[in-house]
This record gives sequence, structure tokens and C-alpha cells, in this order.
Amino acid sequence: MDKPSIVVEVVYALADKQKLLRLGVPYGTTVRQAALQSGMQAHFSGLDLHNSPLGIFGKLVGKPDERILEEGERVEIYRPLIADPKEVRKQRAAKAAQAKADGAEH
Repeated sequence: MDKPSIVVEVVYALADKQKLLRLGVPYGTTVRQAALQSGMQAHFSGLDLHNSPLGIFGKLVGKPDERILEEGERVEIYRPLIADPKEVRKQRAAKAAQAKADGAEH
């Protein structure tokens, strides 16, 4: 008897190219297994699915090798961060404070 299967989506996007793949996987498939089975790396050279951070519907999955998927879930493959968002906010706040101080002097 075949294992029951579920349908999930796997998505990945760059600034200029996006791909969404629907696939049937056996019940009990993990987030990482679905990403690997999707074949997404064939569409994006250099994509490392063994180490990429993964999420479901916009929420990072802490243990993608353990989290079991459910019917209809969307696995998202995340790109590495280029800049730390906290550091960017800190720099923006410092720049705004400096602009405000410069404006108060005039």
C-alpha cells in the first residue's frame, strides 16, 4: 500500500526571478526534504538547499530537518542576508538624528 501523500508548494525568489513549484510528497516529509525534492536548484545556479534557511508562510522554521509538512503549506527558501537589519535601522536612526541636529542649528 502506498503512503498517503500531500501537496505542498516550494518557492524561491531573486530580485529579478521567482519560481513556485507544486509537488506531491509523502506524508511525513520534512521542510528540508521538500525543498530538496523540489528540484529548485535546477532553476537557480548556486542555490544550496542543504544549508539555506527555510520557512513556511513567512515564518522561519528553526529545525527544517525535523518539521513535518502539512497539506497545502508553502515552503519558502530564504536567501542569506546581505546586511544585518538591526544595524541598518541603527544607521538610519543615527542619520535621522544627525539631520535633525543639523536642522536645529540653522
